[in-house]
Amino acid sequence: MVALVSTVAYLGLEARAIEVQCQIAPGLPRFHVVGLPDKAVNESRQRVTAALAAMGLALPPKVITINLSPADLPKEGSHYDLPIALALLAAMGVTDAELLADYVAVGELALDGRVIASPGVLLAALHASAAERGLICPAAQGSEARWASGISVIAAPDLISLLNHLKGYQVLPPPLPGEAAPPTRGPDLAQVKGQEVAKRALEIAAAGGHNLLMIGPPGAGKSLLASCLPGVLPELTPAEALEVSMVASVAGTLEDGRISRARPFRSPHHSASMAALTGGGLRVRPGEVSLAHLGVLFLDELPEFQRAVLDSLRQPLETGEVSVARANAHVTYPARVQLIAAMNPCRCGHLGDPALGCSRAPRCAADYQSKVSGPLLDRIDLHVEVDPVSAADLALPPPSEGSAEVAARVAAARAIQTARGEASGARTNAELDGAALDAHATPDEPGRKLLIQAADAMRLSARGYTRVLRVARTIADLAAAPTIGRAHIAEALSYRRRPPRA
Repeated sequence: MVALVSTVAYLGLEARAIEVQCQIAPGLPRFHVVGLPDKAVNESRQRVTAALAAMGLALPPKVITINLSPADLPKEGSHYDLPIALALLAAMGVTDAELLADYVAVGELALDGRVIASPGVLLAALHASAAERGLICPAAQGSEARWASGISVIAAPDLISLLNHLKGYQVLPPPLPGEAAPPTRGPDLAQVKGQEVAKRALEIAAAGGHNLLMIGPPGAGKSLLASCLPGVLPELTPAEALEVSMVASVAGTLEDGRISRARPFRSPHHSASMAALTGGGLRVRPGEVSLAHLGVLFLDELPEFQRAVLDSLRQPLETGEVSVARANAHVTYPARVQLIAAMNPCRCGHLGDPALGCSRAPRCAADYQSKVSGPLLDRIDLHVEVDPVSAADLALPPPSEGSAEVAARVAAARAIQTARGEASGARTNAELDGAALDAHATPDEPGRKLLIQAADAMRLSARGYTRVLRVARTIADLAAAPTIGRAHIAEALSYRRRPPRA
């Protein structure tokens, strides 16, 4: 007899159906796991054996073979423990194999039989819902699984409670739905004194989902401006919140099944490796650029990152997804992020200040800024210089306009883009492309002439040309203008990168 239990394998944000097959045959006692298991899956033999022993059950002195089908798909993770244990118990006749056919099982086992949380339960629940099956998962992740609609969830605290529930000796309570995490807001823009140009650029970036680079001396307020961005961005829609939570579930960072409507804000240290930023590792996991999906990726001290690490962001910034290639698998994660970067103008940080600048100016600025490649800078829509704030500016009262007023204008501009993107599928102006860009971002005749003249003078690439149009479309949306005019083009061109100041 062969007992069958369904589970899943995670490839990016896709859950692939896996059939756990268990056969007990005569022969010398052995316990095999086949089907391209990794080390964590192979070690499940010891965990399953110990968990059954904690229940007072011993393995039969026969040949036990566990096959994870399809056999050519690599199996990674500890969530195979529970389906392997259930298949083994069904083959031993301890539980009903036909009853298990209606469920997908995921979960790690402790040596004392407890069912421990494992990453990816939300993906498994969505897969089970699509397959019209129930889900057996750890009790700690029952609320996470309940986010999938129309699914029966058995949240088991331990193996013996699960068996008693399946046999009808006791009833495990249904898990409560997960709660929506309260929104978290950063500092208010009212705390930023001066920096009107930088605040205007931040508002445009928030309204259109554009990438932004701030260049200025230490202490000018670049990090404070970036931390204010979550306070002016609109909340995630329910569909977007579920999409973001799927990434968090695979990464194992979705706590207590809470789904947040706040947009992610990730700020990795400049010592981050390529795998940490784009994903990968021994067991492929999403990186910072995917954990910031539909949110903000803030890179402070941009030139201090390794150049190869920064260049690995080119594809995600252009396509909105990152592909991690391995010898045995190719995994794709979503990475539709808004890049906000900050950097000093030179290594000493005081370029243009005769009292504080170093003796190597202006060459030190060219050397320092050249650490960031031109193709990456070309993908940044807004370049703004953040000047130092004087003591007189700091002594002024706070500005009358804060994050709430800016957020209202951003929300109005985003509403225009949402209505416009119903046909093209673009969420923001930063995603406009092809026919949608021609239809909605074509300027009037004076604006077109200015753009052509500036493109020749500034030697804009084709990418830079289209990004100027997207920024101009956002500026027009903030002004509630149906057509892009010359003034909108002029402001968008003012944010394109200029050579470092001498």
